[in-house]
Amino acid sequence: MGTIIEISFFMLVIAGIAFAPLGYFIYQYTRDGARPPFGDFEHHENHGESAIDRYVEKIISAIKGKSSHH
Repeated sequence: MGTIIEISFFMLVIAGIAFAPLGYFIYQYTRDGARPPFGDFEHHENHGESAIDRYVEKIISAIKGKSSHH
């Protein structure tokens, strides 16, 4: 029974060490008032219309059209 408790304890310690950077990242991200941590990836002025954008918008509008008829 002691080995199970020891293994569980070490697993919790290892999990805490493994997830500490994630917790720190989340802390830093929320501390700055939800400012994106790596800058703004959306470049709206450089974003041109593409065939994939039109295709996805077409699929989304078709799905919305089907769901609104029920």
